[in-house]
Amino acid sequence: MKRFLFVATLLWATAAQAQDSMRMAVTTSFHNSGLADVLLPEIQADLGLEVQLLIVGTGQALRLGEAGDVDAILVHSRAAEEAFVANGYGTHRREIMYNDFVIVGPSNDPAAISDAADANDSLQGIADAKVPFVSRGDDSGTHKKELSLWIDAGLDPTGFGDWYRAVGAGMGAALNTASGLNAYILSDRASWLNFSNKGDLALLFSGDPVLFNQYAYLPVNPALHDHVKSDLASRLEDWLTSERAADLINGYTIDRETLFIFNAKTD
Repeated sequence: MKRFLFVATLLWATAAQAQDSMRMAVTTSFHNSGLADVLLPEIQADLGLEVQLLIVGTGQALRLGEAGDVDAILVHSRAAEEAFVANGYGTHRREIMYNDFVIVGPSNDPAAISDAADANDSLQGIADAKVPFVSRGDDSGTHKKELSLWIDAGLDPTGFGDWYRAVGAGMGAALNTASGLNAYILSDRASWLNFSNKGDLALLFSGDPVLFNQYAYLPVNPALHDHVKSDLASRLEDWLTSERAADLINGYTIDRETLFIFNAKTD
C-alpha cells in the first residue's frame, strides 16, 4: 500500500511538473545577452514554472507562434508583432524592456563612421567605402532593422557588391563572422557587451533615436490553438511586468553597463 501511494505521489508530482512548463520562442539577441540565464532560475523559483526557450530569429519566432508550436514569444520587431496580433495569432502585445542597436566595426574605422551625424550618415559612409559589412540575413528583428536603416538612408542592399555578406545566422554567430572578417555589423547593445570574441572590433556608432530597440511579449492565441497554455503564459506575463522582474532586468550589467531598461506598464 505504501509503495502504491509513493508511486501515485510520484506520478502526480511528475504530471504537475509537466503542467507547469511552457514553451517560449525568443530572439537570439535576447539569449546572447545572457539575461535569460538570470531570469529563468528566478521564474522557476518564484512561480514553479519551467520556461523552455526556443532560440530563433524574430521571423521564425513569429512563425512558431502562428503554428501554435509555442505558448508565447519575446521578440523585437514592432511592425511584425502588431501584424501578428492583428491577424489573430497573438492575444495582445506587451512591452517589457528596451535597449538600443549599435554599429560595430574595425577599431581603425576605415569608413569613418564614428564621426557620423546620424545612422543614415554612418551607413552611407560604409557603402561609400565598400568595406566588409556582415548582415544577419536571417529575417530576425535585427535583420529587419538593418534593412530598414539601409532603406531610410536611400540605399538598396540587394545592389551591394561582395563587401556585403549576409550570413543567415544568429547574433552571436554573425558577430563571430564580423570579428573574423574585421567587418562592420549592426548589433543590439546587450549582445555586443556580452560577446567575448571581439577581436579588433569596437563600438563605433550609437545614440541615434532610430536605433531604439524595444522587446515585447506576445501570448499565442488559444482560440486558434486550444493546446496553448494560456494560463501559464499569463502567469509569466504578470511576472515579467512585475517589480521583481524590473529589479532583475535593470540590475543586469556587464562591466557596470546596464544592458536593458525595464519599461513594462501595469494594466
